[in-house]
Amino acid sequence: MARDGAAVRRDPRRRPAVKDAALVLGTESHYEDPEYYDRSYRRRRDDVRFYVRRAQELGGKGPVLELGVGSGRVALALAREGLDVVGVDLMEPMLERLRERLAKEPRRVRERVTLHRADLCALDLGERFGLVTAPFHVFNHLYDAEALGAALAVVRAHLRPRGRFLFDVRHPDPVELARDPQRVYKGRPVTRRGRRYHYRERYDYDPVQQLQTVEMAFVGVDDPTDFDMQLLTHRCWYPAELRALLGYNGFRVLEHLGDFEGEPLDETHDTQVLLCR
Repeated sequence: MARDGAAVRRDPRRRPAVKDAALVLGTESHYEDPEYYDRSYRRRRDDVRFYVRRAQELGGKGPVLELGVGSGRVALALAREGLDVVGVDLMEPMLERLRERLAKEPRRVRERVTLHRADLCALDLGERFGLVTAPFHVFNHLYDAEALGAALAVVRAHLRPRGRFLFDVRHPDPVELARDPQRVYKGRPVTRRGRRYHYRERYDYDPVQQLQTVEMAFVGVDDPTDFDMQLLTHRCWYPAELRALLGYNGFRVLEHLGDFEGEPLDETHDTQVLLCR
């Protein structure tokens, strides 16, 4: 089975507490149903291939530290390719899902993965890595410059002297952010926990805090009283703002891409991919 790491030392001063209840829901609720999460993103593979390729190029000797390891989309692919991974995540349901997935893997894959349950802004593993990653919008859950600074301090503390930090965040889309918050968008029915649900979503953007929240509603097809809701809140990090904050926190941006094929970022892209040191 995957190895669960030793107790993680934490510095409680490093991260400001998230006190807003809606922000807590926006940070956590989307990740409390990992089976549905995996089904929703099962076709998203371009980023996985990218992180595997770059880890093979940049990782050097020793494991890769993955912040926000989740249910293992990237970590499993790395381990299958012979790379050791130390994965960190705060959400126990996602880590449990990853443990279940690892249990079905060959022993050689299982033994390459070590897991820690911890807040990425208050992490101290006591070791350094040649490559630290934060795939699939993990840093969009850092809601202000203070939280971003705390996370970057953790990254810096865990990098070797010539180590690299590779991560991606969303590229804010003005059209999407201008959506009417009262409009409800209907999606195709989905399956959760063996039952069928009508799916609806609504978008709301706070231009002052730069927070976009997606409200996802699930209504039972056979039983309309079977209702659930998830919130997903992302901080919109604009490119120039992000580069300035990285520089302020001691990082140099080596690459600023717009997709996982290596294209430079421009207005047509919905993703930002950054390689830093």
